[in-house]
Amino acid sequence: LAEAVARPPAPVAPARRPSPIPPAPLFPDLPVTDVSLLIRDPYAVYAKRVLGLRPLLPLRPQPDASLRGQTLHAIVEALLNSRPTPDTPPEVLKARFLALTDQVLADEVPWPAARAFWQARIARIADRIVTDELARLAEGTPMVVENRGRVAIPGMGVTLTAKPDRIDLLTDNRVVVYDYKSGTPPTDAQLRHFDKQLMLEAAMARRGGFDALGPVDVAGLRYIQLGGEGRTHLREHSDQIEGETWDGFIRLLQSYVDGEAGFTAMRAPQSTSYAGDYDHLARYGEWALTDVAVPRKVGDHG
Repeated sequence: LAEAVARPPAPVAPARRPSPIPPAPLFPDLPVTDVSLLIRDPYAVYAKRVLGLRPLLPLRPQPDASLRGQTLHAIVEALLNSRPTPDTPPEVLKARFLALTDQVLADEVPWPAARAFWQARIARIADRIVTDELARLAEGTPMVVENRGRVAIPGMGVTLTAKPDRIDLLTDNRVVVYDYKSGTPPTDAQLRHFDKQLMLEAAMARRGGFDALGPVDVAGLRYIQLGGEGRTHLREHSDQIEGETWDGFIRLLQSYVDGEAGFTAMRAPQSTSYAGDYDHLARYGEWALTDVAVPRKVGDHG
């Protein structure tokens, strides 16, 4: 009987590569973290934002890369919330940093082995993080730390939202947008083509998207690596590049709002081993990345 249930009663044609076109309005909010997904795997945004589907939490949580990133972010956020100043002695700030690391790990990570590994990672980069942090504080003040901002997109019924890791207001009243990375930061080329988060956060700051700042000019973009050597990575930024990124985002979003583009599954995955949360829903495997997607209207278009 079990075999009979699993055996289709008649031949079933393989599913085609999905590219649904839902009716507008699509979704009220779009986080900047989903923009790269909208470029690389639009179907995942459709499933997540239009259909409102989310993966189930694992029955047995593990100290995976996601938890590592969240934990390391919580550690540096705790350091900023301790209100260090440029004249804080480096040895005092380092001791505070390591103490906060121990506290966050004890509160958030119930796996002894993971705590030990992540504690060693922070201890290895502590000197570099503290030295660079004191230099940053001498140049400006953290004004946005994990605070949500928003910019409404006129005529589309969509609001772009963001929760930046950190935006510092410099002494010349410009800002620097920072992002903490537990892995390897995106390159300039990746920022131009796919990873739009930091550049769009800069564009939001320029448009007054963050209450603590109001409209401001942007001095630069930086990644702070919470691993490796703990370096701060500068990324290419100019008003022109930022403007082109914003205009390109508006055109991209408009194509989905107008129904000109379908939410194609795995439109431009970063690697052929890419595994998304909605592959089973897209019935990946019945179609291949070489198959052409044919956009198809779904839902009630009136």
